[in-house]
Amino acid sequence: MPLFDLPLEQLRDYLPERDEPADFDAFWARTLAEAAEHDLAPVFTPYDLPMAGVDIYDTSFAGWGGDRINGWLIVPRGASGPLPAVVQYIGYSGGRGLPHSFLTWPSAGYVTLVVDTRGQGAASLNHPGATPDPHTGEAPHAPGMMTRGILDPDTYYYRRVFTDAVRAIEVAAGHPAVDPDAIVVAGGSQGGGIAQAAAALRPGVKAALIDVPYLTHFRRAVEITGSDPYQEIVRFLAGLRGTADQVFRTLSYFDGVNFAARGQVPALYSVALMDDICPPSTVFAAYNHWQGPKEITVWPWNNHEGGGPYQVEEQVRYLAKLLSA
Repeated sequence: MPLFDLPLEQLRDYLPERDEPADFDAFWARTLAEAAEHDLAPVFTPYDLPMAGVDIYDTSFAGWGGDRINGWLIVPRGASGPLPAVVQYIGYSGGRGLPHSFLTWPSAGYVTLVVDTRGQGAASLNHPGATPDPHTGEAPHAPGMMTRGILDPDTYYYRRVFTDAVRAIEVAAGHPAVDPDAIVVAGGSQGGGIAQAAAALRPGVKAALIDVPYLTHFRRAVEITGSDPYQEIVRFLAGLRGTADQVFRTLSYFDGVNFAARGQVPALYSVALMDDICPPSTVFAAYNHWQGPKEITVWPWNNHEGGGPYQVEEQVRYLAKLLSA
């Protein structure tokens, strides 16, 4: 994929006006207050996998509407005292998969809570999902989540997903192995967009690791990229031709740029300049609006894979420095 977005020198200064509804904060306060009416009721069931360095728990808790959300809790074995924790969110169409795929952070000495994304993971060979979304069907779906309930912010799919993400932080904070003052949120693509929102919505997060974030600067994304998943929105608008105002009004409650403007904690972003799935200008739009201490790693020659394992090394070094300060 060739370079197709703004040149890097312009991206570093790209600070678009935000399309933010007047009741953005009230909407999310109401949403989280409704969720808080349900007890978290976390369950941690030991998972039988003979791995010498970690203890693994098949985990579930009550997310939006009291719906059960699945995950994995992975705890470094033999650690003394509460540890920092990384709450890990998953990219689009993937699920929690199997726990041995998430050993980087436990190897670095951190508890890890891997959060399944409700309704996703049916089409992922390596990371299948285990959490249905009762509001869109009983089983995880193949890709096609972007327009579910999109004509009303109250019914939009990502209202439930972002609420689940915040609830997961609360689950981690309440676990005896976790230092509640040292919880980091992390994810790439959709997971990066979820982490970006969760860090803004849940006070007390220590830091955010936001890789090539999706769900950000929606209007520009759908106008400049021909790739899915943003094209799901384009196809919806092409068919239902009178709904654009409604659709973009809904999306304004979920736009990562608006969450970034509320982000106060240290954040490490990454961006790939040839990324045609999450265009670099959409990433810089959020990064430049982020209010807390921030750094961004730029991968000039990469598409949506971004830094891949090289970015993971950046993250490990970043957290080691941050958490030892």
